[in-house]
Amino acid sequence: AGTAVAKDKEPNLDQVEKAAKWMSANFFDVRCFGAVMQTGANAGQVLGPVQMTFARSVDPVLPMDIAITRMAVAEDVKDEDYDKWANDKPESRRRTMGGKQMIPYGLYAFQIFISANHAQKAGFTEADLGVLKEALVNLFELNRTASKGFMAPRGIFAFKHVGTDSNPEQRIAQAKLGCCPAHKLVELGAVVNVKRQPSVQFARQFSDYEVSVDLAKIPAGVEMQDWLN
Repeated sequence: AGTAVAKDKEPNLDQVEKAAKWMSANFFDVRCFGAVMQTGANAGQVLGPVQMTFARSVDPVLPMDIAITRMAVAEDVKDEDYDKWANDKPESRRRTMGGKQMIPYGLYAFQIFISANHAQKAGFTEADLGVLKEALVNLFELNRTASKGFMAPRGIFAFKHVGTDSNPEQRIAQAKLGCCPAHKLVELGAVVNVKRQPSVQFARQFSDYEVSVDLAKIPAGVEMQDWLN
């Protein structure tokens, strides 16, 4: 159900809000990450409760180039004409050169923020959070390629603000506002620390790193879960 708007007429605020709510209710990615829906019919803007930072490697990485030579014939040549085609073609034209870039090893870290207030407005639910968790845990399982064959999540640490007030309603309101600044939880070294083993000069596998969690640094009103364990 919805409200029809003529193509040559701008929708009013009520119609835009209804369209935004309908999009949030029907599309997981909109109520999760938000969207600016002003192409064609104006459906307004939904502020996504889930925001992610860019992933950065724990140690500097150096991309390496790998040359690839394709020996297979990529032209439309019949079997009976192949010998003539091969004799007429220069040696350099029978091969195709290509390349890929790779990194010997890199351990990347990034942060995800979920706003309880934006989640309430967008209709992002606990069930949606479960879908997001499942997607993060299985991030690379169905997307294996030659360049990222062994990429895998190695640690997903979730911090949940639950509040400290003895009054249940006040505790919920406190939790929605947060019980401490986000950087005191999610920056590397704040609660979760990642460092290269002292005996390792260049990391080439996950075991070359040590991941530690200092539970004593988690403030009151915050709970932590390890989504991979």
